[in-house]
Order: sequence, then C-alpha cells, then structure tokens
Amino acid sequence: MSLKSDLKSFLTLNGELFRFTLRFFRHGLNPPFEFSEFLKQCYVIGYKSLPLIGLTAFIMGLVLTMQLRPSMADYGVEAQLPAIVAIAVIREVGPVITALIFAGKIGSSIGAELGSMKVTEQIDAMEVSGTNPFKYLAATRILACTLMLPILVMLGDAVSLYGAYLGVNIHTNTSFTLYWTQVFDNLVFGDVLPAFTKSFFFGFAVGIIGCYKGYNSSKGTEGVGRSANSAVVVSSVIIFVIDLLAVQVTDILGY
Repeated sequence: MSLKSDLKSFLTLNGELFRFTLRFFRHGLNPPFEFSEFLKQCYVIGYKSLPLIGLTAFIMGLVLTMQLRPSMADYGVEAQLPAIVAIAVIREVGPVITALIFAGKIGSSIGAELGSMKVTEQIDAMEVSGTNPFKYLAATRILACTLMLPILVMLGDAVSLYGAYLGVNIHTNTSFTLYWTQVFDNLVFGDVLPAFTKSFFFGFAVGIIGCYKGYNSSKGTEGVGRSANSAVVVSSVIIFVIDLLAVQVTDILGY
C-alpha cells in the first residue's frame, strides 16, 4: 500500500511540475515583461553567488590536482597533469559541482522566499491588486537562473583552473605561460560546447523546481521549510539525470 501511494505521489508531482513548466512557456515568456525585476534577480542570483562559487571552484581545482598527481607520477605522465585536469574540469566536474552549489544556495532561497509569500497570502494579494504573480515572481527567477548559471560555470572553471595551476606548482616549477598553453592546446570545441549547453538546462531545472516548490507551498511555516528542503533535493537529483542524458547525447554525436 505504501509503495502504491509513493508511486502515485511521484507521478502526481511529475505531472504538476510538467504543467508548471508548460505554464512558464505559455505565459511567462509573453509580454509585458518584468524587466526591472529580472535584472534584480540576475544580480541576486548571479553576482551574489559568485564568491561561494569561486571559493568552491578554487578548492576543487587545487584538490583535484593534488589528488591526481601521485597516480600520474606512478605512470610517468605527470607532465600531462594540466591537460587532464583541464579536460576533467571543463567537461564534467566544473558544470556539475557548480550546479549543485547553485541548487543548494539558490534553490533553497527561491523555495523559502516564494513559500513564505504563499503561506502569508502575499501572492493572493498580488492577484487581487491586478499584478500577475507568476510573471513577476516565478518567470523572472527562472529566466535569471537559466542565464546566470552558465556564466557562473565559465567563471568557476577559470578560477578552478587557476587553483589547478597553483596545485601543479606545489611540487614542480611550471611557468604561467606554459601551464595555460598546455591547457588550451588540449581543449577542443567539443569539450566546451556540451558543458556550456547543459549548464543552461541545469539552471532552468533549479529555477523551475525552486519556483514550483515555493509557489505550491502550504501548511504554514512548516511547509516553507519543507519547500526549501525538497527544492534542493529534487534539483540535485534532476541535475544528475540531465547530466547523464547530456553525456549520452554527446557520446552519440561524437563529442
């Protein structure tokens, strides 16, 4: 009986999330646009997330280099360390880790903010006053997430590669020019394009799930906490699912 109810709730959640996504494409992208609110959300979601993303990316690049060095030295290919780290960071580690940090910070924030507005009936008050709360609250945040995450991924990759440069120079003396030459000589367009493309889908997933959870929050303050928590959990799972599908597609296309 429990399995049946869990399956029913899972299918119901997916159906409601699909309807919420269709509502965004049907109404959220039509004029009039809430451009000032969109710019505000870009600032809050993108710029204010940069310090956390940058710190995480720097540590990730440094630690990844330090962990790979002993194994590569055993096989006599330590000179290829910058190239291996660059490919790993650009293709997979950078976008996924950045998206997970983004989901933890922004997904929970959106879920809690919209959830508190829902349970305090502020969203209902906006509807009464003639403002479209979906366009003003949800659409602007979804678009900001979709556009800001790819930028954060690129900046995070750059910081991560700089951290890797410091990691390379812990035991060897590699010049700044030689390091970046090795990095860019081993990167091709097929490494950058799939990673950059899937980051748009990561951002959209975080935005749509955070807004859906907050927009449909209930049961008072307890529901706000549940919305914030479930927004992070579901977003993180969806990021891995999207990444799996993206890897399969790029493999089929020969990237």
